[in-house]
Amino acid sequence: MSPWYSLTNAAEVPSPALLIHPDRVAENLRRMIILAGGPERLRPHVKTHKLPGIIALKLAAGITKFKCATIAEAEMTAAAGGPDVMLAYQPVGPNAQRFVTLIRTFPRTRFCTVIDNSATLAELAGAAQSAGVTAEVLLDLNVGMDRTGLPPGPAAVALYRQLAATAGLRPAGLHAYDGHLHQPLEADRAAALDLAFAPVWKLRDELRAAGLPVPRIIASGTPTFALLAREPEVEVGAGTSVLWDANQPRNCAEFNFLEAAVLLVRVISRPTPTRITLDLGHKAVASEMPHPRVRLFGLEDARFVMHSEEHLVVETPRAAEYPVGTVVYGIPSHVCPTVALQSEVVVVRDSRAVETWPVVARARRLTI
Repeated sequence: MSPWYSLTNAAEVPSPALLIHPDRVAENLRRMIILAGGPERLRPHVKTHKLPGIIALKLAAGITKFKCATIAEAEMTAAAGGPDVMLAYQPVGPNAQRFVTLIRTFPRTRFCTVIDNSATLAELAGAAQSAGVTAEVLLDLNVGMDRTGLPPGPAAVALYRQLAATAGLRPAGLHAYDGHLHQPLEADRAAALDLAFAPVWKLRDELRAAGLPVPRIIASGTPTFALLAREPEVEVGAGTSVLWDANQPRNCAEFNFLEAAVLLVRVISRPTPTRITLDLGHKAVASEMPHPRVRLFGLEDARFVMHSEEHLVVETPRAAEYPVGTVVYGIPSHVCPTVALQSEVVVVRDSRAVETWPVVARARRLTI
């Protein structure tokens, strides 16, 4: 019996290619819903896949809330029927006006975004007031990653008060991304999470005691989403679990998701008796991490010796078993930017490549 990832019509697929298995995506969504406690608890991140076809699978599973990193991802999600879309990226410069244009262009979709400073607040308010719309805004909190957000505390309270008092804006709650929490052991991750979020719960209670609305809290990356889902008010933003990748089991071994995105590549040269060269360069697989940047089926013990724009050179004593033209399959270590490198993905059903989907939201700009 052939392995699950092997295609019966691989000869028809040019390489390098990224294969998407919708049946495995649907199963991952089912497992995510169980872990979160219901589809209404999920706000999965679209940046992982950037595909209208997977938005459709999420909607079919009952998931109606989405998280995005770019205006293009938000537009794609709304155009695909997403009814509730968060731009989890502070809209600065022209993006403030673009966000307001999203609200006007897709009146059936509820949009929200984040801010962490009064200058951006004022700029977004001005754009909303000029357009005659009300923008829903969450306060972005820094819970230890030190990438964006305000630390929960007096400055956060003051900015939230300003948000609540500003025409054109509506306070939509709190956002906290904990991407730095990926301790391999769940108990260690849980302890770090409790420490990081204790100030968030305190801030929430303080704001409400002051009569300010805090309608929602949006938090979590993939490693922490099941832990944060235990907090009844939190919408969790797991994204990578939709497709999974080779790196996630190192971060959260307790999860049991299926690999649903597979790289199909070919041997293009055998430059030495112990080396094979694959057509899997930086332009086809995410390369910001150390090797191994892909887990190659059948070559798990191989050594990666050279990686360039179009080539991956692999050292293996079994090189003679891989003549030029041999198809090799692998799982990327980081699937999100790997998807962004593809102009299209190949959809697999019943072990056959049956169609292609354009990766719509890899673009920085669609129409807005």
